[in-house]
Amino acid sequence: MSAARSRTNEWRRSLEELCQKGGALEIAIARDDARGHDLVWRLRIIEVRDSGIVVENPGAFGRSLPLHIGTRLVAFIVIGQNRWEFRTTVTEEILPGKYQDARNGAARLALPDHVERCLRRHARFDVGPLTLAPIDVWPLLDPKTVVAAERANELAFAASITGAVTAEKTDEDAMLPQVGPRFTAHVANIGGGGAGLMVDPENAGLLSHHRLFWLRLEPSDGASVPIVTTAKLVHTHIDSSQRTYAGMSFDFSFNPGHQKVVAEQVERSIRNLERRQTQ
Repeated sequence: MSAARSRTNEWRRSLEELCQKGGALEIAIARDDARGHDLVWRLRIIEVRDSGIVVENPGAFGRSLPLHIGTRLVAFIVIGQNRWEFRTTVTEEILPGKYQDARNGAARLALPDHVERCLRRHARFDVGPLTLAPIDVWPLLDPKTVVAAERANELAFAASITGAVTAEKTDEDAMLPQVGPRFTAHVANIGGGGAGLMVDPENAGLLSHHRLFWLRLEPSDGASVPIVTTAKLVHTHIDSSQRTYAGMSFDFSFNPGHQKVVAEQVERSIRNLERRQTQ
C-alpha cells in the first residue's frame, strides 16, 4: 500500500503525528454560494482526542478571530505535497488559559468520519472545493506614500459600514501609493502575522528585485471595500508546478493605525460568512 493511501486510511494517526510535531490544519469557512473567495487559515493543532480536534483560533493583523459554535468548515491535512480534505464543525469555543499553547483561545472541531485525498493545487487555483482568493500585488517604491492610500481605504470602509456612498472601483487605482507594475497572485494561506502567496512563473522575477509590496485583497464575503496593506517578502520557494510560494509578513510600521482597520475588515468578513450559514 502506498504511503498516501495508507495515510488516507489512517488519517487519525496522521493528525496525531502532526500535533506532536507542532503542525497545523488548513481551514476555511464553508461557503454555500458562489459569492466571494476562500481565505485559508493555518491553525496549529493543539490536541487530537475522541472528543475532537483542538486548534488555535485564527488570527490576523494582531487580532484573534474566534470561530463560533456551529460554524461549518472545510479542513485540510497537509503533509509534504499531499493533502486530505474533510468537513467539520466547531463544537466548542475555548477561552484563553486552558491550553498553554493557545494564548488567544482555541476551538474544538468535530472529528470527521473519513477524509478524502485531493490535489494540492489545481491549475485554476482551486483547492478541492475551495477557490483561492486572487490578490493584486505591486512592488512598493516609496513606503512613505502608503499613508494617504491607507487613509482613503479607511474612510471608504467606514462609509460602507454606515451605508454611505463609497468610491467606485474605477477610482481605486487613483488611491495607490507610489508603486511599480501590478501582478495578480493568489492567497494560499493566511496567519496571524502574514500570508503565503502563490505567484505564477512569469511574475516571479519581481520578487527577486523588491522586498516591500503593496497588497489589495477583495474580502472573502464579497464586500465592496478591498483590504489593502503593506507586506515584506520574507522567503520564497518553488512548488512542483513551478509556481513560487512567497511568504509575506504584514508591515504597519509606516502607518500603525491601519492595522486595527484591516483587522476589523477581516473579522467583519468572517462574521458575515458565519451568518450566511444560518440564513
